[in-house]
Amino acid sequence: MKYSCSALSKLLEKYFDQEVTEEEKNLVDTHLLDCQACQGVLRSMEELRVLIKDPVEEAAEQEDFPWVWQKIERKIRWQEKPSWWQILRSCLDFHFLLKKKVLIPVMATIVILLFITTQLIIKKTPSFSHPSVVEYVESDTYNIMVFESEKSKATVIWLFEVPEQESSPS
Repeated sequence: MKYSCSALSKLLEKYFDQEVTEEEKNLVDTHLLDCQACQGVLRSMEELRVLIKDPVEEAAEQEDFPWVWQKIERKIRWQEKPSWWQILRSCLDFHFLLKKKVLIPVMATIVILLFITTQLIIKKTPSFSHPSVVEYVESDTYNIMVFESEKSKATVIWLFEVPEQESSPS
């Protein structure tokens, strides 16, 4: 079966780069025996390779590669280092975890558990183990203070007499 030149153009590029299978190589070889156009394309690819290869090889011979590496290394060292804030922020960045939708419920559960445990740890306890109430009432004749304890169900009442005020001679 004879193939057209357009059908073999990509195969011809692979053939030139020696990236074809044995079957493809035989197909291109048989086509090149009969096709002068494809032979010309192959020759022009080879001429282009020679034109490019020679100047590159000359430049590589003249180039001092350790010097080039020193230049690159110097630029890497002088590159701006991230601030401590940027480093901390990148360490605490959980955005990558949110990309996987499975991790969203896990992260939500962790946040809720942290909130609950901190509430239990920080929970304020009253200084007295049992609540009590103290009331104070003032009057012209007596002052009264009432102490009620809910735990022992006890009530204590104090009566204070108001000391008589001495009358000053006018």
